[in-house]
Amino acid sequence: MSSGLYVLFGLAIGLLAGGAVVWLWGMRRGVNEDRLRETFKVLSVDALRDAQTEFVRLSKETFAQFQESAKGDLSQRQQAIATLLKPLEEQLNTYQKRLHDTTNSQSAALGEVNKHLQLLAQQSQSLSSETSQLRRVLSSNQARGRWGEETLRRVVEAAGMSAHCDFSEQIQSGDSKPDLIVRLPGERVIVVDAKVPDLDFLSATDIADPLKRAEALTQHADKLRGTIKSLAARDYPREFTNALDYVVLFLPAESLFSAALEGDRELIVWAASKQIILATPASLIAILRSVSVSWQQHAQTENARQIAEAAQELYERICTFSKHFETIAAGLDRANKAYNDAVGSFERMVRPSGERLVKLGANSSAKQLAKVEEIDPNLRLPLN
Repeated sequence: MSSGLYVLFGLAIGLLAGGAVVWLWGMRRGVNEDRLRETFKVLSVDALRDAQTEFVRLSKETFAQFQESAKGDLSQRQQAIATLLKPLEEQLNTYQKRLHDTTNSQSAALGEVNKHLQLLAQQSQSLSSETSQLRRVLSSNQARGRWGEETLRRVVEAAGMSAHCDFSEQIQSGDSKPDLIVRLPGERVIVVDAKVPDLDFLSATDIADPLKRAEALTQHADKLRGTIKSLAARDYPREFTNALDYVVLFLPAESLFSAALEGDRELIVWAASKQIILATPASLIAILRSVSVSWQQHAQTENARQIAEAAQELYERICTFSKHFETIAAGLDRANKAYNDAVGSFERMVRPSGERLVKLGANSSAKQLAKVEEIDPNLRLPLN
């Protein structure tokens, strides 16, 4: 409460106290009680009216001050709140912008994913259709054989062994006609035959019943055993005398090999007993790469042999050339000896006669006899 209100209340209390004093004084003087009451009433009403008027004025002033103070405090608080909320507003704006960008990115990404899923579904449907067509095509023995031969050719090309491999259209011995002959160093060969058994087991691999699936895989392994027996009966090593003892049976798909092993785990050992080696594209590439390394080593050995022969031939030629040095040295020695004999004859026989003629005055041209010296008879010979 402001000081004006305190003054107002003090004035009202003072008037009431003064009225009470007047009342007591009048009572002591014997003034009529009704008159005192009227007088006190008038004084009280006047005092209260004046106090009320002053109270209203002071209240208005006080409330105006309170209102101005409240406005100032409210403005400061609003400014302080705005200062506190400004970073939050900026963060919210940034968050909304990022959320908008993220939403757009997710929409674009979902659109791309949807497009790729549709493309994948189309490709899957196309692949399923092509697989069905492939199964129908490979139901023919001729088509399966052609597939095995083409796969075999691609494997040879992938291994980089085309220069050392002869396909069936190039090699034939008697009634036997292997699909591939791999030539080894030393005129040895490896016989490779591509075989594709029936693909009926493929439809059985999707069967949920494990017993039926195992039965289908066993039948596939039995068919492959029959193929191995038929290949072993041809006895390629006997037809090709320089062939290795083992014949490679090429299966153009890893699934054919793995399914056969799942149906018969002893198949590899049993085939080896028949001198047949089972090979898939991966294992045949490894075999051909090993053969390629042997050819490289053979080429290096051949180069070393040719270098040794060339060195031997060069040495023989050098020996022949050194003999010519001996002949030349002998000729030079004879020429040197003849030259020194001529020099000795000149010094003993010719020079004294010439000097005597000079003394007798026969040298009218004033020419002098040349001074001839002997040559060192020791020639430098090549070191042995």
